[in-house]
Amino acid sequence: MANISAQLLAVLRCPVTGSTLVQHGDQLVSTVDGPHGVPCTYGIVNGIPVLLRPSGDAPSDTQE
Repeated sequence: MANISAQLLAVLRCPVTGSTLVQHGDQLVSTVDGPHGVPCTYGIVNGIPVLLRPSGDAPSDTQE
């Protein structure tokens, strides 16, 4: 398990909610619920946080 430093966690934000993130094992978890009513989670790969929006949460490119 890669530990993310407290200094880095202090500046990282969830790209969906804008909330701070906390580390739980090999994941970063938002401190505020996302659009589906649960916190957003992001993986840590080789010690690097992967803060990509889940595909279902991407803004729509279509206009109505």
